[in-house]
Amino acid sequence: MDRPPPNSTLAIVSLCFGVLAWTLLPFIGNIVAIITGHMARSEIRQAHGSLQGDGLAIAGLILGYLGLLLGFLAVMMIIFGVGILAFLAA
Repeated sequence: MDRPPPNSTLAIVSLCFGVLAWTLLPFIGNIVAIITGHMARSEIRQAHGSLQGDGLAIAGLILGYLGLLLGFLAVMMIIFGVGILAFLAA
């Protein structure tokens, strides 16, 4: 009986930090999830079937990029909100 190939450690790290980015480590977790997700996908492609976990890496990438996007939008809303309030107060 053949054992399935192991998951990429980088893919697991990407998914874990993608989840942590939404709970405990907002900015740093997103960056780590994105970097390790890309590294994991590259590692899995170069392994030619001896590693799996591409779905884990993609999930980590999605969580990382989505977290960065929402964080950027939140910062923009705060900046524009303060600007509008300053304009109305003048």
